Amino acid sequence: MQAHTDAHTDAHTDKAGSTRDASRSVPQPATDAQAAVAGGATPATSPGTPAPTRSRRDHRIDALRGAALLMMFIDHIPQNLLNRFTMRNVGFADAAEVFVLLAGYASWLAYGRGFTKYGVLPTLQRLFKRCVQLYIGQTIMVMAYVFTVRGWRHFTPVSVDYLEPELAHGLGWIWRVMMFDALPSNLNIMPLYLVLLTGFPIFYLLMRVHRSLALLLSGALWMLVNMDPELNFPNWLDPDGWYFNPLAWQFLFALGLTASAQTQQRGRDFKRVPALAALCWVYLLFSAIQAFPWALWGLPDLRPFGNTLAPAKSWLSPLRLFDVMAIFYLVQSSEPARRWAAESWVGQELARVGRNSLEVFVVGTILDLYARLIFSTFGEGWVLQIAVNVVGLAILIGLASWLDRRRARARAAKPAAPPPVAVASSPTGG
Repeated sequence: MQAHTDAHTDAHTDKAGSTRDASRSVPQPATDAQAAVAGGATPATSPGTPAPTRSRRDHRIDALRGAALLMMFIDHIPQNLLNRFTMRNVGFADAAEVFVLLAGYASWLAYGRGFTKYGVLPTLQRLFKRCVQLYIGQTIMVMAYVFTVRGWRHFTPVSVDYLEPELAHGLGWIWRVMMFDALPSNLNIMPLYLVLLTGFPIFYLLMRVHRSLALLLSGALWMLVNMDPELNFPNWLDPDGWYFNPLAWQFLFALGLTASAQTQQRGRDFKRVPALAALCWVYLLFSAIQAFPWALWGLPDLRPFGNTLAPAKSWLSPLRLFDVMAIFYLVQSSEPARRWAAESWVGQELARVGRNSLEVFVVGTILDLYARLIFSTFGEGWVLQIAVNVVGLAILIGLASWLDRRRARARAAKPAAPPPVAVASSPTGG
């Protein structure tokens, strides 16, 4: 769930020697990757022209990802009253779609230029290192879930919903979980991201042949899965396969990659087309009305299609795909959204969370389990509701802030690179 200090962290680090911001809240000179994120990169100025004061870094991707991570923490606690206010209540898509799309966007910034800039082997090494980090994060979450539930049930009954029965006894499940042959509930988005990131070199090669060809093949596979949802990876815990079908969700990841590459090539934001923006708003309004839980709030049901329209999440149905793409376009073509993410306190706090997504996701997923166990053991009263949400969100935001400061100190401790030495040429040209 990305995330993580995953590809988005590498996306803001240039191995040529420039690094991302020393502080999330203090604009620094943009690296190549940062300039690529900044769709509206500041054009070069002519001699004598004052340099623009606005930071070239685009914080919108980080802020969106941070918001998605915090919403995933809230949504994964079924008893949490706060999950009535997350985006899944006002649209077909939810935080998972936002997370995967932005993971693709950031992955291009981290690795897309690497094959030509640093070489094939160094870039593949960076990809391998990131995949190892994701695998370690997944292992930590699985072990925390299994041993916590097994320990908790010695003191009070624990519903099987907290852990698949196959994982509740014995050790025969270990190799299946470690090989991704078995994906427990609420622990299935990290394997998806790992598979997508592993396939990045293949998509990159297709993009080198032709960018449209790569997207066309990816979209064709997505359409095939939507026509036959049984095309999926096997899951020992679920006969239907992976809940997040990688063969379908790879298209959303590919759209993020392509959008990032296009933004980098153009050197500016997506163009704001009024007609397209209006169409996006109309679709999001329809999505909000159709997806809103009217009965939960005791209101008349205003859904135009009632219960007949339920877009599938497992294979990423078109209605969910259009929803997240409409949100993405409106945000990435909005200058006010850029300023809000860069200048507001909320925007910068969300950006901190987004840029430390691996650690935040792992800790948030483990906190989800403890929150569910607390609610099931001690009740779901207002005191616990407030305590669980305040403490949980404070831990995640505080973790992101601490990681920022630690990395800033590590960068400050590194010796500065010596300035280039000018060599005077002799009168004879020697």
